[in-house]
Amino acid sequence: MPPRLTRRPAVRPVASSKLPDALPARLFLLAYDPATGRLASRSRLGQMLRAAALIDLQLSGHLGDDDDRAQVKVQRGRPHDPIAASMLDDISASSPRKWRYWIDRHHRGILREVRDELERARLIKVEPHRRFGLFPAERITLRQPLVRRQLLQAATDTLRPARLVTRIDLRDAALVVLAATGDLRTVVSKDQRDRHKDRLAQLAVRVGPVVPALRKSVQASAAAAAGGG
Repeated sequence: MPPRLTRRPAVRPVASSKLPDALPARLFLLAYDPATGRLASRSRLGQMLRAAALIDLQLSGHLGDDDDRAQVKVQRGRPHDPIAASMLDDISASSPRKWRYWIDRHHRGILREVRDELERARLIKVEPHRRFGLFPAERITLRQPLVRRQLLQAATDTLRPARLVTRIDLRDAALVVLAATGDLRTVVSKDQRDRHKDRLAQLAVRVGPVVPALRKSVQASAAAAAGGG
């Protein structure tokens, strides 16, 4: 009697983890701290996300710089990201304003907008709960932790001295510089920021005028908080 063959279970292919295209979405995922299950630097995160959206519009050719002001360029189609598209509509309908104005504008609301986009893309899961059993809050979990790990690895590689600053992808450079400017330590620790100070400054120059505008915005917020304003 021939030996009985055992059937092996079918191997299901592992779904590839696609990185979100929009810089605000990537920055939001990097701000998520797996150790605490919360967003780091939440008080500054909205400003960082607004700055990320502005850089997206610059890199796509929708915005240019005119004397430290955001200037709408000849459009080559509407941005695919709804958050960037909405921001472009606001800028188009306004007189020329400084980059910092657009960073500060509605910076609290963008947190929810980016979170909702990531939830629709099934990259995160948002559940209501009560903190300490009393205060309404939301619990965020990553549906695809590999995506965040890939983004964090790219950020780590960006800081490696062996890589020429001029060869770094501008989107990777933007994420690292925004994180360093906003003191987002889930991406760039204080030690890394100190050790790579010169490299971060060189990357910031490549990224452009949004970075110094974000620095001024963050400093103003910190001064207002310290003064009780």
